[in-house]
Amino acid sequence: MTVEIGRGKSGRRAYSLDEIGIVPSRRTRDPEEVSTAWQIDAYRFELPLVVSPMDSVVSPATAVAIGRLGGLAILDLEGLWTRYEDPEPVLAEVAALDDESATGRLQEIYTEPIKEDLIGRRISEIRAAGVTTAARLSPQRTVRYYKTVLDAGADIFVIRGTTVSAEHVSGQAEPLNLKQFIYELDIPVIVGGCATYTAALHLMRTGAAGVLAGFGGGSGHTTAAVLGVAVPMATAIADVAAARRDYLDESGGRYVHVIADGGMTRSGDIAKALACGSDAVMVGSPFARAEQAPGRGYHWGSEAHHPDLPRGARVKVGTVGTLEQILCGPSAVADGSLNLIGALRRTMAISGYSDLKEFQRVEVVVTPSAPPRR
Repeated sequence: MTVEIGRGKSGRRAYSLDEIGIVPSRRTRDPEEVSTAWQIDAYRFELPLVVSPMDSVVSPATAVAIGRLGGLAILDLEGLWTRYEDPEPVLAEVAALDDESATGRLQEIYTEPIKEDLIGRRISEIRAAGVTTAARLSPQRTVRYYKTVLDAGADIFVIRGTTVSAEHVSGQAEPLNLKQFIYELDIPVIVGGCATYTAALHLMRTGAAGVLAGFGGGSGHTTAAVLGVAVPMATAIADVAAARRDYLDESGGRYVHVIADGGMTRSGDIAKALACGSDAVMVGSPFARAEQAPGRGYHWGSEAHHPDLPRGARVKVGTVGTLEQILCGPSAVADGSLNLIGALRRTMAISGYSDLKEFQRVEVVVTPSAPPRR
């Protein structure tokens, strides 16, 4: 629906996840009979949760732990684990910073150069544990480091930025040709973010195995305030899912997975993102609250330490339980922060669906009068 903003400008009405509600069907199931598994390329995961490549969340140790629990964690190859031989003292310092000095000090900490040998070592650490290994680079550094990523044996390669397009224009340097680059790789590539039908369709045509819907960030993200860029997540996911459907027809049956990325902090958000059409979700802050999280109760993304224009903040999220409790319970609170998968199973069971592909067809309603989240 297009709304007139003024005589000279109109805009399409878009919806956030808070404005969407899931409608139970006439049939219900036992939660134990529901499957939350999904598969991308040759890799199957029992949980549709991809953990964001953020230093406050993913270390080699937490990547292994999440992999063993059935999820997928992505290591940021431009983070502290590839800049410092031992990042633990640096992580402790970040957690001890006061709010006023946090951004400036983060910028200083991340001026330490990326060390190529550490990229290979960190990937090898995760791979040696026998879990699926995923690693992230920004589009700007992909060409420089991707061979090291491949040589180290990464299973899934993630190219992630605030926004990633298949048609980047630059007069300064030769831009990354995603279509040619992805075609030459032997491992599946996930790329994003994007938030429109057209941008998603162009990314799918590059040969990507998965596309990130959304701009990432969430609780510590200030992109809307700094750049004015914002697309509500429910609409972004539904638009990218529509591109997936049309590309499936265009390509003669090639299915590209949609991974919702950003703004999901509780179990209900995850269920609604899947209901809007995503195959899996990428989340960060729920896992930043784990006892094992490297951030020690604090959470920040790569945007928070941008050298010229920070678009994120280090935020205190606290600690609520172990990784296993956050994923699989049990929960002793009623706020949707623990037992994310148990809640998703119950939502699917109440709605009458047995797997995620079926659940994407669930009826949803718009609830603009919903009370604000507490």
